[in-house]
Amino acid sequence: MPKEEFVVRPDAGEGRRLDVFLAERIKILTRSQIRKLIDEGAVRVGGTARRAGWKLRAGETVVFDFEVPGPVGLAPEAIPLKILYADEDVVVLDKPAGLVVHPGAGNASGTLANALLYHFPETASAGPADRPGIVHRLDKDTSGVMVAARTAAAYESLVGQFRRKDVQKTYLGLVWGRIAAPEGRIIWPIGRHVTEGRKISVRTRHPKDAETFFKVIRIFRDVTLLEIRPVTGRTHQIRVHLAAAGHPMAGDALYGRKKSAKKFPRLFLHAHTISFLHPRTGERLTFASELPAELAAVLEKLPAAGRPA
Repeated sequence: MPKEEFVVRPDAGEGRRLDVFLAERIKILTRSQIRKLIDEGAVRVGGTARRAGWKLRAGETVVFDFEVPGPVGLAPEAIPLKILYADEDVVVLDKPAGLVVHPGAGNASGTLANALLYHFPETASAGPADRPGIVHRLDKDTSGVMVAARTAAAYESLVGQFRRKDVQKTYLGLVWGRIAAPEGRIIWPIGRHVTEGRKISVRTRHPKDAETFFKVIRIFRDVTLLEIRPVTGRTHQIRVHLAAAGHPMAGDALYGRKKSAKKFPRLFLHAHTISFLHPRTGERLTFASELPAELAAVLEKLPAAGRPA
């Protein structure tokens, strides 16, 4: 993500509120969006996260270091999609690793949102213009099952279900280390890292509740395969929680072991199942995405060390 720095001058910014100062310089964001990001600790003044109303002083440096929303008005793009299910209200698809979900800094096109507009043009009326049909997201390097909305009514229904935690998701993840307990629960709050604004961490000045359950599927010599169920849906939650617990995801160069990450074809995290209530009928639907071939091949080569009791 690009990082911009602004130096406050006596004739340009001194005495201004932090949110006003940034709104005058970053036209792509609204003032409310800027305030939200400031509240999350994504903006730092002199290396310290400040409140939106902080009065700037001459000589202070304001660091702007977070993902900028993509341009409004996306172009449809003929990007192939693996569709698991589709009706007039929803689309369930299998996202490959490497595909960005919606436009942002450095990814103005070539995203899942662009692909949805091409294959399902009616998604243009479902949700914000810069992320039509998108009701949740997966990291670029995470593969697996996702649901998208085809109508405005379906969008509102699905967003509400995510907010109320009616949507249930499970992931398959390979983590470093051998986990002896058959299952576990992590409830550490997370937020923007205190000094590295592009990372999420349990070390944060703006913590938000986060809860993750996991169950051991198989133990190998140096790693453990887990079924993971996030209760909350914070950014990078699974990766941050497992890393903080001493078991970073295999192949995760951002939160894990950078040198060891090269041993794996990519981040070993896959959205395996999703369950939600159909926006029109209220019927609970469940869909699954099998482990991709490149990750299944990794498991076949790992030396086993037993299974949980």
